[in-house]
Amino acid sequence: MIKKIGILTGGGDSSAINAAIRAIYIRASQFGWKVVGIKNGWDGLVKGNVMELNRDSVTGIIAEGGTIVGTSRTNPFKIENGVEKVKENIKKFELDAIITIGGDDTNGVITKLTRYGIKGVGIPQTIDNDIAHSDYAIGCDTAVEVVTECLDRLHTTAHSHSRIMIVEIMGRDAGWLALNGGVAGGADVILIPEVPFSYDEIIKVIEERKKRGRDFTVIAVAEGAKPEGEEGQITASCTVDNFGHVQLGGVGNVIARELEKRTGYGTRVVILGHLQRGGKPTAFDRIVATRLGIKAVEMIRDGKFSEMAVMENGSVNSVPLEKAINEEKPLDRELYELSKLLY
Repeated sequence: MIKKIGILTGGGDSSAINAAIRAIYIRASQFGWKVVGIKNGWDGLVKGNVMELNRDSVTGIIAEGGTIVGTSRTNPFKIENGVEKVKENIKKFELDAIITIGGDDTNGVITKLTRYGIKGVGIPQTIDNDIAHSDYAIGCDTAVEVVTECLDRLHTTAHSHSRIMIVEIMGRDAGWLALNGGVAGGADVILIPEVPFSYDEIIKVIEERKKRGRDFTVIAVAEGAKPEGEEGQITASCTVDNFGHVQLGGVGNVIARELEKRTGYGTRVVILGHLQRGGKPTAFDRIVATRLGIKAVEMIRDGKFSEMAVMENGSVNSVPLEKAINEEKPLDRELYELSKLLY
């Protein structure tokens, strides 16, 4: 019998996590369960740092960005006796199941921990929106709105100064955010990790726009994009996190230098960075987070552990965690090809 569950948010934050936490608490309370917030991701279960949630804890948080329980990129499998500490604290706090809200790293940990007898379900939360079988991860819609607004604003200054404006957008291995934000924000060139780019093609667009009297160009580039013929992505730091990721960043500056060298045109770079994660969530994001949060609680009620709550083809369902984590989510190639016609 379920009496108490834990909520854990890990990895990079986004704007609608709290909406999911609120929905989880409310639905779990209707079943008579207690709900514990595990502080700062997996770090909280390694160190035994938790907070019991109540109705006051979740009142009004649907409109707040970030996560009231905190987050981190802690990986218990990279910590000495980390898994044993997690198991001990789950027993100590009498947690019958855990809901993990995050991307493939956070949900990858619970996927492995289920092999140790730990009961858990996952919820996709990543502005990259790269979780398989999930149309929308929590936070992605708000991030697209931020990117779109920034591109709208940058168009005016690019036009005023007749410049090439390069906007660096988050997206390590997936170009969903750059592609959708770029199309909505009227970017003239969109560069994504899935398709290596050609400087000659970029310059061709710039020159063709100039022939039409458009002396400026706005380029949207995902941080993980790379030129044709190059293997590695451009990094901001050589430091590797607990999940084996280096910090990306700087591709916008690399492109700017190359374009200025080849064309002589004035070029500026804007790195959106963590602006894409913050602020009030959109209405759509709040609804997605609420529906997935409720679904996760109902999955626990029904004993559907080791699964992830997803919105797929417009319906809220669940899929095995292994499937969601290990399969790749294909990019919308039709939208990408369409984007190349819109300069």
